Amino acid sequence: MSETVFIVLFRGINVGGNKVAKMETLRAALTKAGFGSVATYIQSGNVVLTSHMKAKELAAAIDRLFAETFGFPSRPTVRSADAWKEMIARNPFPEGACDHKKLHAVLLDGTPAPDAAERLQEKATATERFAITDGVLYLFTPDGIGASKLAEALDRVLGVPLTARNWRTVQTLVEMADKAALASRKSS
Repeated sequence: MSETVFIVLFRGINVGGNKVAKMETLRAALTKAGFGSVATYIQSGNVVLTSHMKAKELAAAIDRLFAETFGFPSRPTVRSADAWKEMIARNPFPEGACDHKKLHAVLLDGTPAPDAAERLQEKATATERFAITDGVLYLFTPDGIGASKLAEALDRVLGVPLTARNWRTVQTLVEMADKAALASRKSS
C-alpha cells in the first residue's frame, strides 16, 4: 500500500501557555514515530508528512504523540493532500487569493448547526464574505482579519473544532505536500 501525503494542522501552538519552542522537536517526534517526509512550516503548527494510516487513525496517533511530547493537548486537524487541493480549487473568493492576509481557510472538524451561517452573517461587515462547503469555511476579510467581528465569532457560533490558516499558508502547504509526494515516490 502506498503512502498518503497529509497536511496536519495544530491549533493553539505558541499562543498562551502552549509553547512548542522549536518545530524541530515536533518534526523529530513525528519522524521517530515512523511518519515519512516530515516537514513543518512556520512556528504555528503546520506539518506535512506521509503515512500508511487513514486520516482518522493518523489524527488519533498524532494527538497522543503530541500530548506525550509536549505535555498539553493540541487537537490536530488532518487532511490528505488531495483534499487540500480540492479545498483550494473550490475557493469561492479567487480575488482574495492575491492578498494572502485577507483570505483564510477555516477547517472544520464537525458540522455546524443549521443556523450557523445565518448567525455569522449577522456579524459580517458590508465588505466581509464567507462560504461554508465540505468542511471548510472560506473567509474573505478585505478590511483585515484582526478587526473582524465575524472572525472573532467563529468558534462561538460554529460550535465545532476548527483551525484557520491564511491563504499564503494554504498555498505553501500544498507546495510542501507536492514535494513530499515526489520524495515518497522516489523512495518507493
